Amino acid sequence: MKIAKAVAWVGFFAMAAVLLSGFINGDFSKDGAELLANPWGIVSIVDLYVGFALFSLWIAFRETNLILAVVWIILMMVFGFFAGSIYLLVALYGSKDDWLTVMLGGRKEALIGK
Repeated sequence: MKIAKAVAWVGFFAMAAVLLSGFINGDFSKDGAELLANPWGIVSIVDLYVGFALFSLWIAFRETNLILAVVWIILMMVFGFFAGSIYLLVALYGSKDDWLTVMLGGRKEALIGK
């Protein structure tokens, strides 16, 4: 559990740093156009959003509150794995060091009865 928390914290700080750098130093319209003009840029975008969608499936599965799930998924689609890191940290710290709770969330009792 400690390793997972450490990795999630590293992801959070790495994403915070690069997002901040992008907003300070980048031009979203110009840089985005260059990215979309490059075939590997398109591959990267598709890869990224497939990852967002897969992570969002996990969020939708483990959340029993539909509104909360929708909010987290929107945050995921807008802020990417910055939001994903926060979501994972919340899940890890809220689990009381129980991996089944991390993975299954509010559905744990219904699925395994514990």
